[in-house]
Amino acid sequence: MSNYNNIIEKIRYGIFPAVPIPFRKNGDIDYDAQDKYIEYMKNQPLSGISIWVHTGRGLLITQEQREKVMRTWRDAMPDKLILAGVGANAAECQKESNPEEVYLKKTLDMAKKAKELNADAFLVYAPVLFKNAENRDEKIINYHKEIAKLGMPIILFYLYEEAGGISYSQEVLKELLSIDEVIGIKMATLDSVMTYQDVAEFMKKNFSNKLLITGEDRMFGYTLMRGAEAALVGLGAACTKLQKDMMDAYYKADNVKFLELSLKVDKLAECTFVKPMEGYIKRMLTVLSMLGVIPEESAYDPFGPMEELTEEEKDNIKNTLMEIGEL
Repeated sequence: MSNYNNIIEKIRYGIFPAVPIPFRKNGDIDYDAQDKYIEYMKNQPLSGISIWVHTGRGLLITQEQREKVMRTWRDAMPDKLILAGVGANAAECQKESNPEEVYLKKTLDMAKKAKELNADAFLVYAPVLFKNAENRDEKIINYHKEIAKLGMPIILFYLYEEAGGISYSQEVLKELLSIDEVIGIKMATLDSVMTYQDVAEFMKKNFSNKLLITGEDRMFGYTLMRGAEAALVGLGAACTKLQKDMMDAYYKADNVKFLELSLKVDKLAECTFVKPMEGYIKRMLTVLSMLGVIPEESAYDPFGPMEELTEEEKDNIKNTLMEIGEL
């Protein structure tokens, strides 16, 4: 564990936006728009970024696209941490005669490539393939142990089952967090505040030397109050400074400022992380286009539930940005 204390300290108190990819309507990546987005992010107070995760459609884009996206960000931000999503598309693997073997192989291939491209740590996608498997707990633990053999810092991902993830019992959490390479856990329980509270208390009592990282866009401020020491959030893809200022206010015990900024952050989340939840990527790209960061024609998510937002929804986002002082 001592080998990873340095990266733990670099992550602590930092924000790591999960960055989306600007797509055109035809499904092509707009690399010019991405360059503009990178310039915007270089001016945000972030400790690093998270690439190849859900917000960046890491399991859905091609390997060639993944590599190009990673190289572009790595070259642009040599002094920032890159937390790379690693995993495999469970639906695709289910089509194979040996889905579990293919799932592990694809995950390890993605992880090896991330390491080769100079990622600083892995964020392991929730292994949903094992959701209904016999010996589920054992398979979850062994899966993470195989990834750990690559000798990279690992962040676990607790994605609540109702949000499309897989729940971990406290016994499984204890086994996973006992792996030397595991430096912390990212929580994304969506609307299950009880799950977040339970894991936060479990971490505090049993693994206070490892990081509790919030991925809770819709209860961001509250999760800091319950022990989160860093943030890895899709909401951070835009208006990052507002969110980092909120975090700093909390960690410095500036409670008046924290409450004021937390309310603004909540308002931003409440117009972007709404049903259908998969539309949040399109909405965050729309925020970026409204801020003048990327062109409107590059604010598409070819994998999302809707091609366009309604005028009502766009007006709501625009009015919210004005209300919180971002526009």
